[in-house]
Amino acid sequence: MTDTVPTMYEWIGGAERLERLTEEFYRRVREDEVLAPLFARMADDHPQHVAVWLGEVFGGPEAYTEGHGGFPHMLSRHRGRGIRPEQRERWVKLFMEAADHVGVPTDAEFRSAFVGYIEFGSRRAMANSQLDAKPGTRETIKTWGWGEAPPGTD
Repeated sequence: MTDTVPTMYEWIGGAERLERLTEEFYRRVREDEVLAPLFARMADDHPQHVAVWLGEVFGGPEAYTEGHGGFPHMLSRHRGRGIRPEQRERWVKLFMEAADHVGVPTDAEFRSAFVGYIEFGSRRAMANSQLDAKPGTRETIKTWGWGEAPPGTD
C-alpha cells in the first residue's frame, strides 16, 4: 500500500489519453456551427498543444512551459478573440462529450476536479479574450489539484 496520491495527469491516463481527448474535441469543434468560426484559423497541431497544456495543468511534465512559452504564451493566444458566453458554454459541452467518448475517468472525485478546471479555464479564457481585458502578471502555469483550485488562481 502507498500513501502517494496520483496527480490528475496520472489519473486521467497521461499524455496518450489527453492527446486522444483533444483530438476528439477539436474534431467536434471543426464541425460545430458555434465554435468552428472561432477556430477557423486553428493550426493543425493545436490539439497537441492543448494536450500538453492540460498535462502540465494536471500535474504532468512542464512541457508547455519548456516548449511552448508557458502561461504568457497561452494568454497571448486568447487576447482579442472576443469569446462569447454561448461559445464558452458550447466549448465546455463539447469538451465533456469528448471526455466521455475517449474514456476519461468518471469517478466522482476526479470528475469534480476535472469539470472544475474546464469550467474555470474556459471562463478565464473568455475573460482574457475581451478587448478590455487587463494584461495578466502571472508567469507560471498553476497545477490544478484534487477537489480545489490552487491558491491565488486568477
